[in-house]
Amino acid sequence: MGGTVQDVNERKALEEQMQPQGVHDPLTDLPNRTLFVDRLRQALARARRREAEVSVLFMDLDNFKVINDSLGHKAGDRLLVVASKRIKRLLRSGDTVARLGGDEFIFLLEDTGTQDAVHVAERVLEQLREPFSLGGRRLFVTASIGIATGGDSESYAADLLRNADMAMYRAKHSGKARYAVFEEAMNTRAIERLEMEHGLRRALERGELKIHYQPQMLLGADQQDSLRSGGRRAVVSPGASQESRIIGVEALVRWEHPERGLLLPDEFVPLAEETGLIVPMGEMVLEEACRQTREWQERFASDPPLSVYVNLSARQFWEPVLTETVSGVLKETGLDPTCLHLEITESTAMSDAPATVSTFEELTALGVRLVIDDFGTGYSSLSYLERFPVDYVKIDRSFVGGLETESGATALVSGMISLAHALGIRVIAEGVERAGQLERVHAMGCDLAQGHYFSDPLPGEAIGALLEGNTFR
Repeated sequence: MGGTVQDVNERKALEEQMQPQGVHDPLTDLPNRTLFVDRLRQALARARRREAEVSVLFMDLDNFKVINDSLGHKAGDRLLVVASKRIKRLLRSGDTVARLGGDEFIFLLEDTGTQDAVHVAERVLEQLREPFSLGGRRLFVTASIGIATGGDSESYAADLLRNADMAMYRAKHSGKARYAVFEEAMNTRAIERLEMEHGLRRALERGELKIHYQPQMLLGADQQDSLRSGGRRAVVSPGASQESRIIGVEALVRWEHPERGLLLPDEFVPLAEETGLIVPMGEMVLEEACRQTREWQERFASDPPLSVYVNLSARQFWEPVLTETVSGVLKETGLDPTCLHLEITESTAMSDAPATVSTFEELTALGVRLVIDDFGTGYSSLSYLERFPVDYVKIDRSFVGGLETESGATALVSGMISLAHALGIRVIAEGVERAGQLERVHAMGCDLAQGHYFSDPLPGEAIGALLEGNTFR
């Protein structure tokens, strides 16, 4: 082993003298893909002669785009430099870490089997959990790592790179901030994923993505005056009446797959996030939802006018041109900005709270309403919740679902409603599926509710029929 490491070190020193600077990453000064692949091929040749193993680790920083978009590319570059130095300190002198581009790094570990490679991955993840201090900010970064091991006559550089890459995606799908070891079954899943991605691109081109709408109900007729006359962040007094009517609709995307039928968001939105297709998809949903809502307003006059709620993914929210995109859609469709409610998950809002405040202020300047989605699941700092210029919070369905059986859920929901109202923020209960849940959220003073108890998400034409009567049950 010692002789092998010495041989590798000597070879690395020699190639540093002979190779042109074009084989190093200019930002981190780490080897680039070309040099890494050359070293991997040489390592595999040595491993075959000695019947040893070689491990490749493929690492991708989680949510790196958010840092670039919110803090700028200079901060992102600085983070990559600091991270590369931390990683390099963990490896043996004979190992190689390279930067493939963006936030992707790859490791070559000679004479290393799967178990030892796992130990290296664990140490890297632990090292990255330590906060980074950049420009007076403390940033917390996680990574996803894929591990592939080979060394026999069937192992080639391209195979190990591909396998480690697939394992890394498996780690991301499993929740990020972790590692995964390549298994043969991943090949099948990778092919399925590739086919799904191609199908999703075609779906955008062919108009296979459709919008369904789920009604949101105003709880208590005497709350209508409060909603109608109250300004931004006006304190809402709960009404006593249990009469309900449609006050808005949430736009929810569906994929009418030509072979698999109607697909729900969980089956394709995560892939859209990974590939960046979520941005054009989100713009399509925003434009169509605003256009449809304006059409309904003209057909079914109401006071206040019907509102539409549109979800923004994390990737959309951190797009530098988000405000311009929203402004353009409003002008094109003619929808009053106050009738557009943009939903951002609590975890997205809290990922960089100071930058969130800035983006929120830009959006509110347009006149649109803001909603914190999945409220209660993201461990918000109360100080930032007060600073966010939001109009609504949407209590996550996991809390609403426990209202009839869990005393703790009742206390939490009641507390969240009281807190929101004290801050002048209205409250939506999501996932109301039974009469008992509706009775409880209404008694607690919740302002709006949505869920299967009222209606499933429906195509536009079905919502139009409901709006004609605007009554349920």
